[in-house]
Amino acid sequence: MFHLRKYRSNLPKLLADSVDLESGNLMISNATSTLGIGWTPSSDEFHFQHNVSASENVTKRTILSSTFKIFDPLGLLSIFTIKPKIILQELWSHKMDWDEPVPPEIRNSWLKFSTKSSCLSSLKIPRCILIDNASFVQIHCFCDASQRAFGSCIYLRSISASGVVQVNLVCAKSRVAPIKPTTIPRLELCAALLGAQLTATVLAALRCPIERQVYWTDSKVVLGWLNSNKTKTFVAHRVAAINELSNPSDWRYVPTSVNPADLVSRGVDPDQTDLSIWWNGPSFLLESEDSWPAYTADSIELPELKTHHTLGGEDASSMPDLSENLAKYSNLTTLIRVLARVLRFVKNCRSNIKSNRLRGPLQVSELENAHSVAIKLAQKDSFPIELEQLGKGKSLNSKAALASLNPFLDENGILRVGGRIESSSYQYDKRHPILLHANHFLTKLIFKQEHLRLLHAGPQHLLASIRERYWPVGGKNLARRAARECVTCRRFNARTMDNIMGNLPADRVETDFPFSTIGTDFAGPFLITDRKGRGCKITKSYLCIFICFRYKCVHLELVSDLSMEAFLLTLKRFIARRGKPKVIYCDNGRNFVAAAKEINSFLESNSDSIKDSASREGIEFRFSPAYAPHFGGLWEAGVKSAKFHLYRVLKNIHLTLEELSSLFAQIEAILNSRPLCPLSPSPQDLSPLTPGHFIIGRPLTSLPSPYLLDYSTNRLDRFQRLEQARQHFWKRWSTEYVTELQQRTKWKVRCRELKVDDLVLIKDDGTPPLCWRLGRVSKLFPGTDGVPRVADVSTSQGTVRRAINRLCLLPSPDDCTA
Repeated sequence: MFHLRKYRSNLPKLLADSVDLESGNLMISNATSTLGIGWTPSSDEFHFQHNVSASENVTKRTILSSTFKIFDPLGLLSIFTIKPKIILQELWSHKMDWDEPVPPEIRNSWLKFSTKSSCLSSLKIPRCILIDNASFVQIHCFCDASQRAFGSCIYLRSISASGVVQVNLVCAKSRVAPIKPTTIPRLELCAALLGAQLTATVLAALRCPIERQVYWTDSKVVLGWLNSNKTKTFVAHRVAAINELSNPSDWRYVPTSVNPADLVSRGVDPDQTDLSIWWNGPSFLLESEDSWPAYTADSIELPELKTHHTLGGEDASSMPDLSENLAKYSNLTTLIRVLARVLRFVKNCRSNIKSNRLRGPLQVSELENAHSVAIKLAQKDSFPIELEQLGKGKSLNSKAALASLNPFLDENGILRVGGRIESSSYQYDKRHPILLHANHFLTKLIFKQEHLRLLHAGPQHLLASIRERYWPVGGKNLARRAARECVTCRRFNARTMDNIMGNLPADRVETDFPFSTIGTDFAGPFLITDRKGRGCKITKSYLCIFICFRYKCVHLELVSDLSMEAFLLTLKRFIARRGKPKVIYCDNGRNFVAAAKEINSFLESNSDSIKDSASREGIEFRFSPAYAPHFGGLWEAGVKSAKFHLYRVLKNIHLTLEELSSLFAQIEAILNSRPLCPLSPSPQDLSPLTPGHFIIGRPLTSLPSPYLLDYSTNRLDRFQRLEQARQHFWKRWSTEYVTELQQRTKWKVRCRELKVDDLVLIKDDGTPPLCWRLGRVSKLFPGTDGVPRVADVSTSQGTVRRAINRLCLLPSPDDCTA
């Protein structure tokens, strides 16, 4: 990441060429950089170069271009450069583009560093690191770590013949802590390893004799690890590497307050001036060794290395308790192979002859042995009392749960069923199946594997196949549970929810003029010709139906295409003939018939424009939920009735526009002449009540009229007689037709209560069940009776709104175990 990387392999040569033995000077060649150190032959001091960008427009490219040019091969600037290293690590974790502005916190940190780095231009360090006529030279390595970084620094302590002591910084190295969080003691151990490696590099590079090496750390845990033999893998590897590079007796404790490596791990602002502890080490190094910090061995709890021992043979009674470890596997094949590997390892460890050790792929005999061991462990967990009694040669009590099976132990110590078919010619496993309990995890894995092997067989077939080798106690319930818990079987057996039929809205039962509340839908296409005779051009046309909510009055219109303009023209023709409605209901779903897809896609794509146009006319447009045609059963039934007559008349004939429009008018008259309710048993009632009674004679704008049913017909004029007849029809409608609506013809009971956070499948008739989207209910929409029939479902592709007849409720784990 820094220029130090390309000098790392040549660091011994760099150090060897940089130290003049005669003068004791440290020499570093100059380099072109934004921030670095250099020297001239005429100068006895290092000078610092500075060219770090402090632009207000801070991007990733700006920081990288400046950071990569930092020239500090010996790490003399580590206390300053560790901060841009940390900024660089944060920058990479954000995964930003090159020219994208950095976050405010990173921008502020970079501007603070780049602005203060100019203070380093006035900083000068003597190049002489050894005292004149040095008679005794020591190396002191200091290590420290923080949550963000760790590092180490090397000092030369030289003593002259007259006893004068001089301490100078030789080199240092810093590293950013890994992004994955770890403990401070582990980071302190990494810093100690870095210090030992750096010291070994310096010792190999310097040509002056070194009398002693001393390593300093402020972590007592690290000192305890270095003198301990029981550590975990992470610690053990690093302790071994440190002990190879240094002697544990050379490691000493230093308080954090006088540890110069603490500046490396935490970083220092470039404008800080009091840095004598960094350039010349702690003050106690200038004194005799008696005044150095002493290490007091406190009682430190160090993590121990846990070991497992195997005892006895390879049978289940002598094996350690592996049930808890084996229970984490969800596949029987994986469990058996893992157990076989464990048994092979145990056998190889006990074998003194190298040629007898097993290698390569697992053999069939090893897998069979592992299977037998797993069976013994399962039986030991499920039937400990029975195994103990039969192992002592005792028979089971007649009241015991397994007494009816007459169990026994075979030559391998496996509990089997005695049974009554000993004299049959079946195989041994079928005559004496292995006893297992349905509640054990191994039995569940066996049922799961057999269910998949039998290509998702049902519970009865599954249990019959299992009993060819095993006898599971409580196997019937486990077989049903295994089939229910299979995700694939759940998807194929998923059933949609049909809640109880809802209450009728006020628009269906309150008295009002015909077509004040209507539902509309499309049907078709129907092929028409442009003229009669040969050479005619065949085009598509569609049927638009308007049906009254109260009296089931039907109005049919011929539509040339499915454009929004054509529909609005059709609506205007309807208003001109039948009057302006108050509310229009419309289907907003897709049916999986080709014609219905085309029609409903038109409604979906133009729903907003239709709503806007209708609102300007004072009409409220309401759309039913998607994929819920049963919400518009009234107009769906009208379309069905219209098609019933159309297809029988049309057959394969192609009519013209006028002929088809005339046919629609005739069918409309037939539909409006259907009885609304069963005929009255009275012989005086000669005609049934039909939708036509509410259409004929009704003006488009009717004025309020007095109640005329109690008046004699002879006293009324012609207009009043017509009004009396109309009121008579409405009275019959309220007394005869409305009472017929009380009974629910289907969806008579409530289904299971759908709740928020229930897991459901969204049914899609165009895809197989395994491709149905999985979602979780986020919101319910109950009706006036409190029964929810529409729900919002959160899926991986967003939230969708569906009626519950398109949702398949998946059973919860509690339902499966019930």
